[in-house]
Amino acid sequence: MIEVNSVLKLHDDMVVRWHDREADRPYDGIYGIVCEQHSFNFKLWHQEDVARGPDLPDSRIAEVKRNIDRLNQLRNDWIEKVDDWIMGDLMERRISAAADAPLNTETPGSAIDRLSILSLRMYHLHEQVGRADATPELVTSVRKKIGVAIVQRDDLSDSLVELIDEIYAGQKRHKTYRQMKMYNDPRLNPYIYGAELKKAS
Repeated sequence: MIEVNSVLKLHDDMVVRWHDREADRPYDGIYGIVCEQHSFNFKLWHQEDVARGPDLPDSRIAEVKRNIDRLNQLRNDWIEKVDDWIMGDLMERRISAAADAPLNTETPGSAIDRLSILSLRMYHLHEQVGRADATPELVTSVRKKIGVAIVQRDDLSDSLVELIDEIYAGQKRHKTYRQMKMYNDPRLNPYIYGAELKKAS
């Protein structure tokens, strides 16, 4: 069973750690899966920053955009792996909900993904407060954003604890929802397979 406080600590610890060294994965089991999923959000965050550089040449923007697409695909793949692990754990524990038990609007994996992004946001907001060139107005604005992010994380983590408890009590059904991203699949993206068809004709 996933401990939400352990997930929050993992997210915060790894954001700090990965800013100082190459992205490593010091966890295993479900927390290894959560850590891997978090690593793709970490990489995505920084690629998104790069993509908005005002002096970035078009060729570099195209490269970064492809990196973003690839990382976003991996991010979603690993959300599914979190939910798959929960499904497997429920089966091992022989926990099943009634067929008419309600589903949640999002899965635990999706909520953990949102907590991952909030951890990154809070780290980088704190980074802005510490800038040598930060004006008092900027610091005030950023501190307000940090306050909002803290409330959001508290709300989301409390809701996730409740959801996991309900799933393991058999009070809510759990499913893995497949993202089925089409843009990265050369068989399903018309701009990719269309170009191949043109070459072949």
